[in-house]
Amino acid sequence: MTAPDNAQLKREAAVSALDYVEDGMKLGLGTGSTADLFIELIARRILQGLRIQAVPTSERTARAARAHGIPLFDLDAVAPLDLTIDGTDEADRALDLVKGAGGALLREKIVAASSKRMVVIADASKLVQRLGRFPLPIEVVSFGHGTTASRIAGAVAALGYGKVPIVLREKNGAPVRTDTGNQIYDCHFGAIADAPALASRLSQIPGVVEHGLFIGIATTLLIAGPGGVETIERR
Repeated sequence: MTAPDNAQLKREAAVSALDYVEDGMKLGLGTGSTADLFIELIARRILQGLRIQAVPTSERTARAARAHGIPLFDLDAVAPLDLTIDGTDEADRALDLVKGAGGALLREKIVAASSKRMVVIADASKLVQRLGRFPLPIEVVSFGHGTTASRIAGAVAALGYGKVPIVLREKNGAPVRTDTGNQIYDCHFGAIADAPALASRLSQIPGVVEHGLFIGIATTLLIAGPGGVETIERR
């Protein structure tokens, strides 16, 4: 699939998500390239009279929303939200996700968990039979992050994954910092046999702030492919 085709599919998924937005909604705005397209589209609706109260999932999204004139609110002031629209790095047909390529996984999960519904928008390349092809981001506190990484390695080995490459995310030779000042390790599983079990185990590790497995959170998946947009609902 060429880059222009991929970009067009992302836009088609974002357009489809507009059908879920109603006037007066409290809306979570996701982070990433597909979410950026949705922000542009919803801004046009606001110019046409749509009223929403939006909560951004990252500083990047907040900047984009302000640039498009979208009114932003603090989550604590408006929760629970009616709906969150966000992209994903991977999704399966059970609507479990891997997110965090943009480093916003913590805020993305907090906002999604504070919403009555989460609609995920993506192109067809993001739909997989089994999660894990995309590296799983794990956000950790900076203090003792190396020892936390060792505990992560031990935990995944105990679950039968063997020696999984666990790599500190860096940019320009320095560790990447999230909006909340934490660091990220990317774990290269290749395939995740039991995503709920892995998510549960990772959440128990001291030093782990959050991981990129979104289990049982998404309610609708909009996947744009050559034949149109497929809607997958949680059963």
